[in-house]
Amino acid sequence: MDSGATGNVNEKIYGRIIEEAELLEPELIRIRRDLHRYPELGWMEMRTSSIIASYLKECGCDQVLTGRQVCREESRMGLPSEEELERHYQEAAFREGADQAYLPDTRGGFTGVIGILRCGEGPVVAFRFDIDALPILECEEKSHYPTREGFASRVPGVMHACGHDGHTAVGLGTAKILCGMREQLHGTVKFIFQPAEEGVRGAKSIVDQGHLDGVDYVLGSHMGGDPEQKTAAIGVGNGESMATVKYDVEFHGKGAHAAAAPEDGRNAMLAMATAVLNLHAIPRNSKGDTRVNVGRVTAGSGRNVICDHAHMELEVRGMSEEANAFMDAYAERVIRAAAQMHGCSCKIRLMGAAKNSLNDAALSERLVKVCAEKLCLPVERPEKGGAGGSEDYSYLCERVQRQGGESCYFMNLSACSARIHSERFDFREEALTNGVKAFCGIAVELLR
Repeated sequence: MDSGATGNVNEKIYGRIIEEAELLEPELIRIRRDLHRYPELGWMEMRTSSIIASYLKECGCDQVLTGRQVCREESRMGLPSEEELERHYQEAAFREGADQAYLPDTRGGFTGVIGILRCGEGPVVAFRFDIDALPILECEEKSHYPTREGFASRVPGVMHACGHDGHTAVGLGTAKILCGMREQLHGTVKFIFQPAEEGVRGAKSIVDQGHLDGVDYVLGSHMGGDPEQKTAAIGVGNGESMATVKYDVEFHGKGAHAAAAPEDGRNAMLAMATAVLNLHAIPRNSKGDTRVNVGRVTAGSGRNVICDHAHMELEVRGMSEEANAFMDAYAERVIRAAAQMHGCSCKIRLMGAAKNSLNDAALSERLVKVCAEKLCLPVERPEKGGAGGSEDYSYLCERVQRQGGESCYFMNLSACSARIHSERFDFREEALTNGVKAFCGIAVELLR
């Protein structure tokens, strides 16, 4: 086939992607709204995962991995209690829309799903889509679009306030279109639906299970955009994100009467307070910007009782791995020294972690070119262009780059109604088709 004929074939492929994505829009909206009605927190995405697995099977994926096949058990971080997991499993089993064929695989918090499309010899491409919700009570005012249109959360205190319902719908739409054009692809696509991104708890367990081994290209994306965003667009920056470590800390002391025998007590609240003040006094580091925040503390039972137990939740971050490691080690020293100073003991529990990440310029440029020239999508090039803060997609990025592969994390921009993690957050649903076009387009670019 001559180069002109090859070019015509390629143009037809991209035209087909545009057409099929736009025809799929009502289905994408239906999926997104269904997931928005029934949000599930990290490691409890049981209904969600059963629906994903069923859809991937119907699409024609050659293999659908679920349950313990996806996440390494000991690498899961920040798990709910066994009682919480079992209670939610029993609730999900009777919740509208759960697929009973796949639901048992999720029991115990094994809620990741991976669909694999094999199209012969060629590169291996992985797409990551996160699926969990947040512990936020959704706005009930009619000015909030999901409330007005009847698809606001039906789960009190839980909401898709970070766009993961949209990410999941985009992933399923991408899988459906690519499975339908498998004869024109050469290589393998892994559709990775990751649990527990919130709190950066889930990605490491997928990487440790080996699902990124042998992957040549990995891409992920995030819904975003200010209310002033004029046009829905694909945003491709440097993908920069901060490394982070998140802990829960328990201080254990000894109770006593504050007036009768204070010397018999060991004040866990004082140990915690000492830690809080000194954590926020950790010096800066030349290896990169750093952050520390104690976000929640609980302690005490009465004004005349020496506190015997205190609970603290905190995080540290660094713009480089070295800066984050410095903060991590320094924070642990502060916590243990504060406990010792007041005659208490402490237990530090790792609740989440993520690495620093950067996009590969070559893959980013290929994505930009495909979106702008082949798919007719508006493209913005923000200077930073990462998720903001931290993202455990970084574990996938780090594993693939270490193997000599490439990574790109991009933004799916539209006029969002509020900042992420807000009770009023919502994105424009036109972003769903844009996301599907972008993922399908880069798949063709890499596997044609």
